[in-house]
Amino acid sequence: MICNGCRVLRKGCSETCILRPCLQWIESPEAQGHATLFVAKFFGRAGLMSFISAVPENQRPALFQSLLFEACGRTVNPVNGAVGLLWTGNWHVCQ
Repeated sequence: MICNGCRVLRKGCSETCILRPCLQWIESPEAQGHATLFVAKFFGRAGLMSFISAVPENQRPALFQSLLFEACGRTVNPVNGAVGLLWTGNWHVCQ
């Protein structure tokens, strides 16, 4: 069965998919697809896959969440990103 991350990226999904464990913390399938597409558009599909494959398996969900927050932060605050939102007290925009 294809995971929602691979579905929106239109890539093949296998039993050893590196995206599937990264999306477990997101509840709805639609939200998983939207999050994957948002991060992939921001960092690039190849960049996202290389980031995820460069970290140990137990840290991949945290990495994906961090990349999602950073992409959201850079969209709202292009200069400082997520750190700028946290610093100015506007973190609720990312959540």
